[in-house]
Amino acid sequence: MGYDTRLEEVVGVVALTGITDESLMAAHVRGDRAAFHELVRRYGDRVLGYLFHMTGNRDQAEDLFQETFKRVHEKAHTFRGPRLKSWLFTIATRVAIDAARRRKRTGMLSLDQSSDCGSEAGCSLAETTVAPEATDPADDLVREEQKQQVRDAIETLPVKQRATLVLAYYQQLSYPEVAHVMGCTVGTVKTQMSRALATLSRRLSDSLSVTK
Repeated sequence: MGYDTRLEEVVGVVALTGITDESLMAAHVRGDRAAFHELVRRYGDRVLGYLFHMTGNRDQAEDLFQETFKRVHEKAHTFRGPRLKSWLFTIATRVAIDAARRRKRTGMLSLDQSSDCGSEAGCSLAETTVAPEATDPADDLVREEQKQQVRDAIETLPVKQRATLVLAYYQQLSYPEVAHVMGCTVGTVKTQMSRALATLSRRLSDSLSVTK
């Protein structure tokens, strides 16, 4: 019986791979367990990558990932479509912001993910902001110092600016999609991005010049 049940679930997942996100959510609400597995398969990596960028810590990201999909399960009946991706990132963002507020006093929130620079999530902003050329150990040391300065500057950004930056820069969501996730207007997204980049530019212009 156990084998038959497992086989039925596998067949169910295969059958769901071609259906729309809206139909997938509807199937999940009806109690189709395979639908939830397919949902995680489609979007789990991107959500985890987003949360990793928001925390800079794999364990924390995985904890927030679990909380995110717990809320997805609990709130599935509220989904009205058609943008499932944006809906998922809205929940993930709220989870990340809640966690950031809890950790604010300890300074645990970080965008650094340099340890996984080769993963699908992509390199951290620190990796792409600092010039990549390094010809000898001395250059490597300078570059590492510069990358740390970039990470430190990013960590000082307000959490909503941070989330806006990650959604637009790492997840490559359009400004309308970011606005939908953040629950604001496109104009507000542009303002948040402008302020974030201006802050980084101002703080890095002095700190990076010290290492030259």
